[in-house]
Amino acid sequence: MTTPTIGVLALQGDVREHLTALAESDALARPVRRAEELEGLDGLVIPGGESTTMSKLAVVFGMLEPLRAFVRAGKPVYGTCAGMIMVADKLLDGREDQETLGGVDMIVRRNAFGRQNESFEAAVDMAGIPGGPVDGVFIRAPWVESVGASAEVLATYDGHTVAVRQGNVLATSFHPELTGDHRVHAFFVDMVRRAER
Repeated sequence: MTTPTIGVLALQGDVREHLTALAESDALARPVRRAEELEGLDGLVIPGGESTTMSKLAVVFGMLEPLRAFVRAGKPVYGTCAGMIMVADKLLDGREDQETLGGVDMIVRRNAFGRQNESFEAAVDMAGIPGGPVDGVFIRAPWVESVGASAEVLATYDGHTVAVRQGNVLATSFHPELTGDHRVHAFFVDMVRRAER
């Protein structure tokens, strides 16, 4: 079984925690700050953070189109929180100039669960993850308003979709990297391995 090389977009957000979770899930993990660092990657994680800032920095650093090309090429991508916003085809409550990468036929609402002081943790049953619910950390988290026919809902919380998959793109509203439970990262690493075959 090969060890996949998975990048973590390191423009802004909780990069270190994802690098740790991926390494503990038997992947070679490295930060990605420039377009040329996408070359040779088997997969990519887009972390949580502030989605408008991430979008602006992607434009400033010339990363927006290379990231879109990475997604369009069918490479596995996992977006958490702000990363979920980045892989959405459509966005609600975003800035007018906010760019997304696309990749999942879904409409995502920014900050849907409330502001920073309304952040919370909750048990989330997620399809494909063995061993019972995962601990979801929701920090100014989005939710999915609707999904198209190509997207699969993997988890809901309080009546709202919080995890989706479309092909090789995975997205969660919550931050599994902050819990010490790396099952979601292991699931993504397995997605990357399957895509390599």
